[in-house]
Amino acid sequence: MESSSQHRQPRKRHSVLVFAAVMVVVAFVGFLVMVFRTDFRPDRETDDGRGRVTSVAGSEVTESPSATPTRKPSSASPTATARATTPTATASSASPRPSATSAPRAVSGAAPLAGRIKPDVTYDGVATFYDAADGNGACLFGPTDDVMTAAMNTTDYETSKACGAYVRVRAASGATITVRITNECPGECAPGQLDLSAQAFAKLADPVAGRIPITWTLLSPDTSDTLSIRYKTGSSAYWCGIQVIGHRNPVARLEVRTGSGWSQLPRTEYNYFLSEQGSGCGGAIRITDIYGEQLTVDGIAVRPDVVQSTRVQFAQH
Repeated sequence: MESSSQHRQPRKRHSVLVFAAVMVVVAFVGFLVMVFRTDFRPDRETDDGRGRVTSVAGSEVTESPSATPTRKPSSASPTATARATTPTATASSASPRPSATSAPRAVSGAAPLAGRIKPDVTYDGVATFYDAADGNGACLFGPTDDVMTAAMNTTDYETSKACGAYVRVRAASGATITVRITNECPGECAPGQLDLSAQAFAKLADPVAGRIPITWTLLSPDTSDTLSIRYKTGSSAYWCGIQVIGHRNPVARLEVRTGSGWSQLPRTEYNYFLSEQGSGCGGAIRITDIYGEQLTVDGIAVRPDVVQSTRVQFAQH
């Protein structure tokens, strides 16, 4: 007669085999779940090794900036400060003066295109001073021997609309001076404040004072000079920046002539009007002051960093 242990032994081996098979199935199912959750998510992102992140399906999510084409220089410019001293080219005496025409002068004394700074308005503020060095500043007019200059507070600078404006400054003592805005005074200057060159401040008060109350007004000065045009560094037929220099009244607008007519260019905080796609670069230029007077200048070649004189100037108001 066989013992009971001999009959139980096969059942034990069978149970082990069943248990092992179940474990294999469980492991396989777990593997499938993990693969599905990781490799088959439609929104999974991978790095293609070139700084670009793409989805598994190939659609672009984010991309690092691509290189700027060599024919189109970057339009970026260093942020202007009240002590900017970026050198710029001096005027060329070799180029002939381009031809120009002037639209009829505005008969009204109003300035419909003026920004924050308007004629016949007296502004209250304070005057401080700084070392203007060679006279260059955020407006990028370049070095100058004229030390009667000032930096305008950021609010009234208004993305370079104040560049080139002449203002008469009056101190409480009654002393007055005329300065040209060539720079921007950043955040520490409040609206109405002028940061004068040290030489200009000294004509109003003892520099020891450091800070004095003032009033100031916009001027349209008497001058025999004519305005000039300068193309920015890197300008070409594909991209250009255009600047107006020596204007009697603040410039409100600059347009270039294209195949479809006149196209207004946007103005930068560093006082250049940009044609990002090159439209109108090297063609006729139309400049409008805050009084609405328009001057059209032709024959200005794209010569970067060269000051090209014209025969025209805005009317005095």
